[in-house]
Amino acid sequence: MNTTVAFLAQTLAIFMGFFTRVVFTRTLSEGYVGINGLFTDILNILSLSELGVGTAITYALYAPIARRDIKKQQILMRMFRNFYRITAGFVVLAGLCLIPFLDILMKDRPDVNHLIIIYLLYLLNSVVSYLLIYKKTLVDAHQMNYITVMYHNGFLVLQDILQIIVLFLTRNFILFLVIAVVCTIIGNICMSRKADRLFPYLKEPCKEQLPQEERHDILRNVKAMLMHKIGNVVVNNTDNLLISSFVGIISAGIYSNYYLIIGSVRQVLEQAMLGVAASVGNLGVTEENEKIGRIFNSLFFIGYWLFGFAGVCLLELLNPFVKLAFGKKYLFPKEIVLILCINFFINGMRRAVLIFKESMGLFWNDRYKAIAEAVLNLVISILLVTHFGVAGVFAGTFCSTVFTSVWVEPYVIYKYRLKKPVTGFFVKYAGYLGVMAAVWGITEYFCRFISGQAFMILVCRLGICLIVPNILLWFVYRRTAEWKVLWNLLKKIVEKVFIGDKR
Repeated sequence: MNTTVAFLAQTLAIFMGFFTRVVFTRTLSEGYVGINGLFTDILNILSLSELGVGTAITYALYAPIARRDIKKQQILMRMFRNFYRITAGFVVLAGLCLIPFLDILMKDRPDVNHLIIIYLLYLLNSVVSYLLIYKKTLVDAHQMNYITVMYHNGFLVLQDILQIIVLFLTRNFILFLVIAVVCTIIGNICMSRKADRLFPYLKEPCKEQLPQEERHDILRNVKAMLMHKIGNVVVNNTDNLLISSFVGIISAGIYSNYYLIIGSVRQVLEQAMLGVAASVGNLGVTEENEKIGRIFNSLFFIGYWLFGFAGVCLLELLNPFVKLAFGKKYLFPKEIVLILCINFFINGMRRAVLIFKESMGLFWNDRYKAIAEAVLNLVISILLVTHFGVAGVFAGTFCSTVFTSVWVEPYVIYKYRLKKPVTGFFVKYAGYLGVMAAVWGITEYFCRFISGQAFMILVCRLGICLIVPNILLWFVYRRTAEWKVLWNLLKKIVEKVFIGDKR
């Protein structure tokens, strides 16, 4: 249920978000496009103040939910609420302190009016997202992620519709941002009320405290998640800052279009896989290592297939799509697109590993990995951007991920949870990479024969990408246990979507 609803809701939200972006780029100048990407990344960096406490609290909730311990759930949710209120205050102060330094972050300041007001609206939207929304964590931990997904994406679609109307009628960017703030506030209120109806005990008074040992464990996990959060934010949210500072705000705007498309695809696939996260958390509480290992292998294979197939589709379709939707002036060279798609695939293959690692509370064991990854990313990206421009920034991201996360994260799972050597996993990983490289190469070979108008190139390449990679992957893996699990999952999703209502 979680996987199916997440896939459908996220797909709808992405189509609407993309349409909004097309209208945005066609009705406003390149400067506004660049500002949007830059300010979004700045506020994502400020989200460091959240410290990853949501992940730590979610893990702490799995055991009391399995034991039906309502009192413990109340205590944890009260802690979560207080922490998020403090976080909202910190983001306001830190965001205001950044205002004098905005010009430093833009190599060529765009000709945009009311820049401070625009930034303050981005800041306000970020702050209000912390209020009330903490209750959705309890819903997710009860394996009802589909509810939060429907609320979140439903209000995103409403926001997109209203913003499109505003752009067509007024071309007013400030009103465009005001709509985002209002929709965020109303969406959080509705989600909060839904959580109160599902779990009435959230409104009951609770004065008890956690035992000292449990408080210590949660604090320990929060400290570890802070390090992971730093690594994640630096790796994923500094590209626009570096491009804006070293190359220019216009290039940052071009990247923000690519990031929207790649990020949208990633969100769909991640939401589909995150649908099992709470189930994995409960699995860690109730099952033995052997069964956990089998499920991990199956989920890893599913992520490999999904992100590998999506990666080659992006490689072949991104430039024709961007040219058609946004215009030729928003295109990156094919070499840059290749690096972006490789990063997408490598990080996609990590998704199953991260789901298991976080759902089973293995935050502490690889905490220093995150800091090392962040430092490597910044150092390598800054060194390369001065020589290779935009491509150097993305190459730095690739290097930092391969040197750290790709091998450390599975090592932690195998050593501290599955209690078995990780060698077999790395052998399988290498085999997967070899097969996928061949699949990408063969698909690229067929796509090279396609030429003509951007729309015809897009349609023909889409047909090739839908058929060739999946046939090749099926032929290689058709006899494996992992393929049988994937096939059964696909059949269940189809039954749920097309037959479930009739039943």
